[in-house]
Amino acid sequence: MKSSLPGQADDGARADRRLLMAGQGYRSATAHEAATQEHGPLARLLKSCAAGTALAALARPALAQAEQQAAATAHLFTSSQVVGVSVVIGVISAALLSTLWLVRQRGNLENESREIRSALSDAQQRISQYQALIADKNRRIVIWDGNARPELLGQLPPETGAPQDGEFLAFGLWLKSRSASELEKAIDRLRDEAQSFDMVVETIRDEILEAQGRVSGGRAFVRFVALNNLRAELAELRIERDRLMTSISAFQTMLDAIDMPAWQRDPVGRLTWVNQAYGEAVEARSPQQAINEGREMLTTVARERIRATTTPESPFHDKISTVVHGNRTFFDVVDVRVPGGSAGIAIDVSDIEAVRAELERTLKSHAETLDHLATPVAIFDGDRRLQFYNQAFVALWELDIAFLEGRPDNSELLERLRAAKKLPDQLNWKSWKEAALSVYRALDTQSDLWHLPNGQTLRVFATAHPQGGATWVFENLTEQVDLETRYNTLVKVQGETIDHLSEGVAVFGPDGRIRLSNPAFRALWGITETEAKPGTHIRALGEACAPSYDRPDGWKTFAELITSFDDERRSGQGTLELFSGLVLDYAVIPLPNAQTMLTFVNMTDSVRAERALTEKNEALRKADELKNDFVQHVSYELRSPLTNIIGFTDLLRTPGVGPLTERQAEYIDHISTSSSVLLTLVNDILDLATVDAGIMRLNYADIDLNDLLDDVSMQIADRLHESGVALEITAPAYLGSIVADPQRLKQILLKLLSNAANFSPEGTSISLECHREGTDFVFAVSDRGPGISPDMIATVFDRFATGAKSGKRGGAGLGLSIVDSFVSLHHGDVTIDSEPGKGTTVVCRIPSVDVPHSAAAE
Repeated sequence: MKSSLPGQADDGARADRRLLMAGQGYRSATAHEAATQEHGPLARLLKSCAAGTALAALARPALAQAEQQAAATAHLFTSSQVVGVSVVIGVISAALLSTLWLVRQRGNLENESREIRSALSDAQQRISQYQALIADKNRRIVIWDGNARPELLGQLPPETGAPQDGEFLAFGLWLKSRSASELEKAIDRLRDEAQSFDMVVETIRDEILEAQGRVSGGRAFVRFVALNNLRAELAELRIERDRLMTSISAFQTMLDAIDMPAWQRDPVGRLTWVNQAYGEAVEARSPQQAINEGREMLTTVARERIRATTTPESPFHDKISTVVHGNRTFFDVVDVRVPGGSAGIAIDVSDIEAVRAELERTLKSHAETLDHLATPVAIFDGDRRLQFYNQAFVALWELDIAFLEGRPDNSELLERLRAAKKLPDQLNWKSWKEAALSVYRALDTQSDLWHLPNGQTLRVFATAHPQGGATWVFENLTEQVDLETRYNTLVKVQGETIDHLSEGVAVFGPDGRIRLSNPAFRALWGITETEAKPGTHIRALGEACAPSYDRPDGWKTFAELITSFDDERRSGQGTLELFSGLVLDYAVIPLPNAQTMLTFVNMTDSVRAERALTEKNEALRKADELKNDFVQHVSYELRSPLTNIIGFTDLLRTPGVGPLTERQAEYIDHISTSSSVLLTLVNDILDLATVDAGIMRLNYADIDLNDLLDDVSMQIADRLHESGVALEITAPAYLGSIVADPQRLKQILLKLLSNAANFSPEGTSISLECHREGTDFVFAVSDRGPGISPDMIATVFDRFATGAKSGKRGGAGLGLSIVDSFVSLHHGDVTIDSEPGKGTTVVCRIPSVDVPHSAAAE
């Protein structure tokens, strides 16, 4: 008994340790659960279940062993019983706590399960929404996952021309070459370097698409979006901007390569761009330095001159000298003004100017010789004798050279001129001559006007020499006086002209005060002559005109243009519609001497007529569209029932339906014939409507003409048999081939042959003659019918023009109209030759195109 007690005690101790380890396991599981709660409800649920299971497994063996030990040692000491009871109570308490904890965890698990199901439902709903968005017909997405085959989602509109199958990734087949190249490079960078992109591409059909490349979740995808009208227009503007920027870059590169300084300025005159030659001319390290530092190649005076004289309509073009690299250099400068500023270029003409300057010096040295002066000059010495004269003096007075070489006295010369009646008539000749010769005693230069008998006017300058003698200079003012007279006359004529103009004219000075106005100006604005008298300020004039028009784009704008202090005087033009209904075209025109002219033209009648014509044209256009829509709609709507009627008619003829009486068979034949005629008429109307709408397309193909004639003769056989007419075809053994639309060419021949058979008497024949003229196919259809009168030939190709009274059966009159339309689509011509009683011949010429292609009807 005693020897077994230590073993039992050891077993109890081991049970206590297992129970303690079970509690520690429970706490460890609880701590692990707390540490992993951030991984989601499902993870927490799995963790808690595992911990509870482990705790229960540990608790059960410990409890059983404790009960066995308690039974074995019940007869032992009282202290051992107390310990056993305590252990049992502890185990039962741990089991109850575990049960409570498991019940609580089960409730938490159910709550988390409901949350997971709700989150899963939301995720599935989002996936459905995303799939619906991706499947939009205006969007397509390409997804690359590693080296696997790319996945295509969605589709693009058919009008973009984008393939809907695997050929979609062959961008060169449906995108323009430039867009395809840029897109392929961008996709390579996206897949290799994860470099996103946003770009706009153009399809071969000139449609605009937006391409966006992104990388997400280790996958590369590109989204293609068909743009709406506004975004497409913005994309087109962006593409056009890129093209313009490319052109500008090319021009700037070219200007950088030439050795002529070029520049560009903003509206205030600051440099915004210069080329390499400009930077070298101003000794800058780079063109950008010249721009940043504002280095000017031209002088301030030259720049101000350019700014003052250059207008958008009249560029500046003149030679300007400046200093380049320390040397005086002459440039031929061209400066143009544009809305965004100005641009100019300078051509070095220093060598030319050097030659010109040398020439000018040479001419000047010769001109210093008085003999080459255009102004008559005569020099007298101290004895008042003629010492020198030039050729202009001789030409003016027409004096004898021998007389002049005799060195006559000044008084003698005047007497000779008076005797020749070349001097002005004077009442007191002696006094006049003494006054003229008083120059020899005068201190200052004397001047006088001589009005010669021959109509010339001379300004005579006489200057005494300090050493004695005098110089006489005769300035011919005849042209100046004549110009002044004509100028005064012109001013009066212009004043009268302005007063009688139907356009309103007003001229303002630089101070904004009116200088002149004509009656038409005052009548248009409904003001009096007093309100527009000279000296009236433009503000007062605007107030007087306010009852007619007081909006900001009226006299307020005129005042800003006329009285502004801008270095560059601006012009302007526009249209005003007055409150009275008058429509005026105005123009603000800068004049010399800082004056400004304001003109008004009454455009009321023209505007009203234009509006009426515009409205009428719009009405006609809508009517034409309505007509085309109606014809197409009715034609298409008629085709379906006609097709059904023809089909059921043919079905009734089959033996499987049952036998028909003779009268029923006759009725069926009439229904079939009428339906076929009506279907042909509907097809003809639809063809003409398609031609009128401009959407008819010819499907060109290489046609063997012999096969074509055989096919036409077979198809027209029933029609000829019905009319009792024979067909004679005259053609060479081998006509060759032609590139044309087979269906339309066959339709032309059948229409002409049917028309000829309709108008040919029974028992006669119609002929079809064919031959080649170069690459053209020429054929003529002739009949022996009643012919066409000359007054009807001009209308045979008109629609619904019919000659049913002379034919075997009537028609809608569309056959020849269709022939003319189809021949015109082939760029051919058709002529008709007919005489009453002798039949009719229609000749068509169809040219062959070089390469088969599809052409739209124009």
